[in-house]
Amino acid sequence: MGRKSTMPTPLDTATSARLSRQARASTKPELALRRELHRRGLRYRINHPGLPGRPDIALTKAKVAVFVDGCFWHRCPEHGTTPRNNRDWWVAKLDRNVARDRAKDAALAELGWIAVHVWEHETVTDAAERVESIWQQRIMSRSAGSRSARTTRHDPGTD
Repeated sequence: MGRKSTMPTPLDTATSARLSRQARASTKPELALRRELHRRGLRYRINHPGLPGRPDIALTKAKVAVFVDGCFWHRCPEHGTTPRNNRDWWVAKLDRNVARDRAKDAALAELGWIAVHVWEHETVTDAAERVESIWQQRIMSRSAGSRSARTTRHDPGTD
């Protein structure tokens, strides 16, 4: 038994047509971030199908999942708005989006991934620096852990 989402009655055909054309993947902010991360030498997978939420960008070596969130659809604290028309329906819809975001973040964390959310209004440079910094921290901690595991010798007399 699936949850049935009742769509509100469109107030006009122009609004309905505009919303149906909204890009869901490879948006301008997402493409710009991908270009900048690639320029910085980071390699990634796009919309990784094996991960919860199909992250926009998946840095698999470091297990960093990046989502480029639209201010309206994900309730940006700075720019998020709620439409006046069909307000109750939109509040419920946007609340579900945010709850789904938190659920996929938790599912990724259970798999050892970290979820990074970038707002569409963030500058590409700031967003790329944040993602790259997290990537570097995770790569360094993984390599330090594997290096110490390789160099630590087991002394049978200490058990």
